[in-house]
Amino acid sequence: MMECERRDVMCGMAVLALTTGPAVAAEAAPVAKTSLGKVKGAGNAGILVFKGIRYGADTAPRRFMAPAKPKPWTGVRDALAFGAACPQMDKRAGATSEDCLFLNVWTPALRDGGKRAVMVYLHGGGYSNGSGAGPEIDGTNLSRRGNVVVVTINHRLNAFGYMYLAMLGGAEFADSGNAGQLDILLALDWIRENIAEFGGDPSRVMVFGQSGGGAKIATMMAMPAAKGLFHRAITMSGQQTTAAGPLNATMRSEAYLKALGITRANLADIKTLPTAKLVEALSVVDPILFTRNVYFGPVMDMKNLLRHPFYPDAPAQSASVPMIIGNTREEMGGFTKEEWCRNLSWQQLPDRVAANMRVDILPDYVVREYRKLYPSITPMQAFVKIVTAARSWRAAIEEAEARARSGSPAYAYQVDWPAAQGLMGAHHAIDVPLAFDNIDKPGMSTGNSERTRKMAAIVSETFIAFAKTGNPNNALIPEWKPYTLPNRETMAFDLPSHLENDPRGAERRIFEQVPFTLQGT
Repeated sequence: MMECERRDVMCGMAVLALTTGPAVAAEAAPVAKTSLGKVKGAGNAGILVFKGIRYGADTAPRRFMAPAKPKPWTGVRDALAFGAACPQMDKRAGATSEDCLFLNVWTPALRDGGKRAVMVYLHGGGYSNGSGAGPEIDGTNLSRRGNVVVVTINHRLNAFGYMYLAMLGGAEFADSGNAGQLDILLALDWIRENIAEFGGDPSRVMVFGQSGGGAKIATMMAMPAAKGLFHRAITMSGQQTTAAGPLNATMRSEAYLKALGITRANLADIKTLPTAKLVEALSVVDPILFTRNVYFGPVMDMKNLLRHPFYPDAPAQSASVPMIIGNTREEMGGFTKEEWCRNLSWQQLPDRVAANMRVDILPDYVVREYRKLYPSITPMQAFVKIVTAARSWRAAIEEAEARARSGSPAYAYQVDWPAAQGLMGAHHAIDVPLAFDNIDKPGMSTGNSERTRKMAAIVSETFIAFAKTGNPNNALIPEWKPYTLPNRETMAFDLPSHLENDPRGAERRIFEQVPFTLQGT
């Protein structure tokens, strides 16, 4: 650990040289040499930025198959703009294409032997939407603050990355249910091979991700091919206790294929259908959940994923990987944007929570218990608390308890810092701009007050410390102990931040009475 600290001091000197010395002129057009070819980036506020670096070949010719490495190129390719995202229903993703295997790198310096910790972010959007671009996940501030290398990734999503066809189409489609995960592993392999060129340490790679990004990380913890590709992990409101089983996954594929007019007899046609048609069919009703927009996610296919990620226990293969499991206190606060939620009555509440809890427990009983716990609560506040506790927080508890029982406990956190405007409380995704120190970007619900800047410093410095050493403790927080049973130590990110034992324990006990399986699996 002392060696890592010395490296970081030396790397900090390198950053100073980059931003104040002769190297400034060179940062206008930095060129990095990768195993596939040279790429040219740009400088931004003392950080070198490379966008849209190809790590995988075009997936269109290999639709629903494992990714392939791209062919090497000659000359110097521009890495000045983000690459296309996977085709998806979310129009905010910008340009999309099946040729979407690109990553982005922010670094203080090239080829300086800095051996900086590497922070690899996996985007949210479930397994359906999103990309490695966006103002909230720009890596400039984080890279500069921590003297670290930051990487974001695009990979295949929805049907392109997770539609399971092995039981319908045989060996050709053996990897289809986890193709998106295999894309991520290919990107991590690229990082292992090339990150030293970008001043990074391939033996200090941390993956972190929010929502769907966290779920992808939890899944990788149990994928044999992922072993050794990363060395710390942070999941932010994103859990994957169970994966989809092959039978339910096949039922979903059949419903989706039916919407496309594809049967087993003409299954080969799926490889040549227009991309737009494949995206349009994603709105088909899910045959398991009966919700609009069919669910596609990782599949326990007994090839790439041999077990559920955190059931019946924490995966032994990743027991040595230090882990942080986080959640936000009002995770479902985003619902408060909806008019029906603002006007919610006590009479309506049981039906509303029944449709959103994702566990099978009597809604009237739950509402009564919450009114006892919080006598002054409003129906809207009760809805947010109940659905948060029953859904994503329950999954986080399941994973934290599994790690504790395994003898390799994780660190647990909850964000108590509330949104500045628009949404209620510490809502889903509020920790993303805090972790990236991007609260000054347009549209951030955190606001950009002096107090918020202090909060962002706490969260980002804690993540940086964990990336560097595998231990989150730093000068801005009190001692953070790992999550053990029965104490359930949890860091509450707030001003001041503080360690609590079993926060919201009474809520936890309400829902631990019933079994939990992650929705969609």
